[in-house]
Amino acid sequence: MHHKPKELSGGQQQRVAVARSLVNDPSIILADEPTGNLDSRSSVEVMQIFQRLNAEQGITVIFVTHEPDIAEHTRRILRVRDGLVASDESVTNQRIANPADFPTQDVMDAREEARRAAAAEAVVRHGQPHDQPHDQSAEGKGG
Repeated sequence: MHHKPKELSGGQQQRVAVARSLVNDPSIILADEPTGNLDSRSSVEVMQIFQRLNAEQGITVIFVTHEPDIAEHTRRILRVRDGLVASDESVTNQRIANPADFPTQDVMDAREEARRAAAAEAVVRHGQPHDQPHDQSAEGKGG
């Protein structure tokens, strides 16, 4: 609670913005690219907040996005082209936002460490990484 806005991550800033929008108990929230500058996990966290606000408090959330996977977290997609509604469709397989589907940084770090260890083991066992071709410049040059 003692952080300045510039000290917050993009995801934290977006959650603060959503919280600020709730102060006056709105029936509608308008959000312009709420996930545009966020990583995948933070984007899903923001979408989870919107889905919960809609389901639990009946708040309508209208947002603009250029990300089709984010739009799939809604029940309805309106596409606008040149200022006119080009299409209006229901989402048949709405994505349920679940940040647990995304690995934490610790998990990603552990995966990277395991990958590096396996590559180092391959070098010890075979003399070089699997993804590097053998230098055959001195081999097979007979005659």
